[in-house]
Amino acid sequence: MSDKELRTRSDKQAIDQFINEVRTLPKQGSGQGRLIFALDATASREATWDQACHLQSELFMATRDLGGLAIQLCYYRGFGEFKATGFVTETGQLLNLMNGVSCLGGRTQISRVLAHAVKETRAKPVKAVVFIGDCCEEPVDELCHTAGELGMLRTPVFMFHEGNDAHARGVFQQVSKLSGGAYAPFDRNSPQVLKDLMAAVAVYASGGAKALQDFSSRSSPEVKRLTKQIR
Repeated sequence: MSDKELRTRSDKQAIDQFINEVRTLPKQGSGQGRLIFALDATASREATWDQACHLQSELFMATRDLGGLAIQLCYYRGFGEFKATGFVTETGQLLNLMNGVSCLGGRTQISRVLAHAVKETRAKPVKAVVFIGDCCEEPVDELCHTAGELGMLRTPVFMFHEGNDAHARGVFQQVSKLSGGAYAPFDRNSPQVLKDLMAAVAVYASGGAKALQDFSSRSSPEVKRLTKQIR
């Protein structure tokens, strides 16, 4: 057998092992996956925040047949302001929370999002974190360290990147990889892409890797690329 064939077989075994581990994670007592929905709410994000408000129902709709979701809204804005709500299980509840937030200028606080996710999942497992943002103004090493902690806790972070900032792209890709999640770019002018990506992570949080693979098989190219990253 050639070296290439051996590497291919080894890669397949690693993929199969990861998928099997995800499938055998203990079930949560409530029957619902817990997901943290985190957004950058600084001034540049206002249009995308409004778009996310319109699309947030997709998180719940995509998981109706999989046991549903409990979602926590998490955001930062202004001068060091960071907020996390309780977990909600209905689209109307989440929409009301999001409609109560206005975007304010400030620096990014992604490190606080990740540290909060660690705290939450240590208290009770969080199946996935969705982050939507466009830039990063923080030390990369600290972010990567906390992302690695989330990887050890089996809480993957899905980094959805608006725009084409090269520094943010590199950081977001590292965070997603170290946590066991995935990175995906999107364009605010193409809302269907963000809608599909949000639905995909909701399906993963509720039903695991197998459910995501099933969803991906009939979804968009962007979702297929996302799925390949976490196999």
